[in-house]
Amino acid sequence: MVKKIHSAVGAGVGATLLLLAQAATPAQAATAPRTDLVVLLVSDGNSPTAAIESELRTEGVPYKKVDLTDPARPVINTAFLQDTVSGTARAKYQAVVLPNANPFGNTAESAALAAYEKQFGVRQLDAYVYPTQDVGLAAPGYSGQLDGTTATVTPTGIAGALRYLNGPITFEDNDSNVPESYGYLATPAPPAGTTFDTYLTGSAGGTTGTLAGVYTHDGRSEMVLTYAYNSAQWQFRTIAHGLVTWMTKGVHLGYDRNYFSVHVDDVFLPDARWSISGKCTPGEGCSDPTITTPDIRMTAADVTEAVNWEKRSGFTLDMLFNGGGSDEQVAQSGSDPLLTAFQSNKSAFRWANHTYNHLFLGCVQDLTVIPWRCETDTAGNTVWTSQATIKSEISQNVSWAKAKGFSIQTNELVTGEHSGLKILPQQPADNPNLAAALSATGIAWTGSDASREHDQRTVGGTRTVPRYPLSVFYNVAKVAEEVAEYNWIYTSRADGGSGLCEDNPATMTCIAPLDPATGYQSYIIPTDTRIDLGQIVANDPRPHYAHQSNLAEDRVLYPLLDNILAKYRAAFAANAPIVNDRESALGAELARQSAWAANQQNVTAFIQNGVVTIQGPSGVAVPITMPEGTKDTTGLLCGLLCGLLGAPAFGSQYAGERSDYKTGTTTLAVPATGTV
Repeated sequence: MVKKIHSAVGAGVGATLLLLAQAATPAQAATAPRTDLVVLLVSDGNSPTAAIESELRTEGVPYKKVDLTDPARPVINTAFLQDTVSGTARAKYQAVVLPNANPFGNTAESAALAAYEKQFGVRQLDAYVYPTQDVGLAAPGYSGQLDGTTATVTPTGIAGALRYLNGPITFEDNDSNVPESYGYLATPAPPAGTTFDTYLTGSAGGTTGTLAGVYTHDGRSEMVLTYAYNSAQWQFRTIAHGLVTWMTKGVHLGYDRNYFSVHVDDVFLPDARWSISGKCTPGEGCSDPTITTPDIRMTAADVTEAVNWEKRSGFTLDMLFNGGGSDEQVAQSGSDPLLTAFQSNKSAFRWANHTYNHLFLGCVQDLTVIPWRCETDTAGNTVWTSQATIKSEISQNVSWAKAKGFSIQTNELVTGEHSGLKILPQQPADNPNLAAALSATGIAWTGSDASREHDQRTVGGTRTVPRYPLSVFYNVAKVAEEVAEYNWIYTSRADGGSGLCEDNPATMTCIAPLDPATGYQSYIIPTDTRIDLGQIVANDPRPHYAHQSNLAEDRVLYPLLDNILAKYRAAFAANAPIVNDRESALGAELARQSAWAANQQNVTAFIQNGVVTIQGPSGVAVPITMPEGTKDTTGLLCGLLCGLLGAPAFGSQYAGERSDYKTGTTTLAVPATGTV
């Protein structure tokens, strides 16, 4: 049940102040139980509990895992669950996740856990249950496949832990021949003296019933889910943060945002074009020199459309530019209308350095063979692009931007093809000249390819920012070209494809050839949208990237982006907007996440008497999420009273909560825990 606590006003203020002061007295604070901000995850190794674990890890919520399949696992008893600290009772876990309502082989563990939850007001999440009256539900009215089902978040859910959702959640149905989701639909049937509040409903087989809800009984609260899921599925990803919020009552360590930024590479350059007939890209992969195609370069009209699209969509693009492409155009024809158009609209976009000429900054490439290889000297040593060349490519583009009036952050960079960084199999190590060149030009952040290197790393004093490629290729400007290249990559040799999917079954799936006229809209866009949304709602700051060619001619990028944004905004409320930041901000968030993941075992965090106390590892920013109304009382001596009446609000608003990173010792006053 959702309960709200209202402060007294008017004539009752004096009495309220007295009560608050009494609530915060040292004597009471010393005897009130303390609850540590750690989640107990009891796993059976199946996908629902694995998905919950993934969400805890993704958000940075500390948890203790007990694997039921491990014969050496600890016994869950009173000593495991609680103890005393300086004479004060301590609950070691603020929430409990179970694979189902009763996964233990003996009643003693169930009884210990129930007594613990009742004593300390700890909530329990059952990851996947069969509906019975034991969880407040009638026998299922439907059991079976839920692919394509549209579930609805109830008013109770939206008023509570799912307040960041609009309501509809579509169960994935990516292959009509392969069932992807299974579950049960049932109606609430709580025994006398208990309640059941439905959070999520769905319909299938002519039956409408509960898919998620809270069973309150015996002084305990138990969230139950009646459908199976894995960590990648939309039906889980959308509610995952709400599950964390509900079980922790909105008080937990961790920080969650939905990130989406789109880099448009090669601005001012021409890009090579895929040959539909030759099934290759001239100059970059065609063994037949007679195969030719015209290059692709944006026009002034494409800039106008980019500006108009941003206004329609409410979304800003990052333009990663190569000034040498414009200078070459001027040298050839005397002017560059594309430059003029961008200068007239320069404030509409964010700008970032993509190097002046887009040179390959790794080893010197031998392009006489396919695939290319690194050149070697007479002694067999790899020949590397020099430090001076790398520095020139970076600094010359910075100077060009300044001269043309484009505002950039000079510590951001993405090299052409992410070159200079290692590229397997040809170049298994970074260019040894890269780190010094990045340092000399003040580069703090440089883009990398997340499909090759998913994790952030350092190159000297520079951090990488892994970027996800969108499924629109750099060498296409027309829908027919996009579908033709997609078919070449993802179809078998028997179907006229390259057979790459046959050769790499662990990472690729062969498909039937797509229709050139309809395949982009009917298959490529929905498929990439699903992948991209999964990354967006996974607290993943990695940006995505496409190329200027995709904004030219058929402008193939926009339908994909429109679909992504539309599906996101249909599911998520306005209080959880997409966070669209520039490269340096996203890189900094990745660095914070990494530092926290490596150090969270060294934090002390607990809630006692409505006050949260956090002592973080030295120099490490601790991610914190709290209910709306939380006050930051760090350094104040007046405790809960000051926190409620005079201290500043904690953190920033997102998804109906407040969150921030804090270092050192932090104290927070939470006025209404348990309101979700």
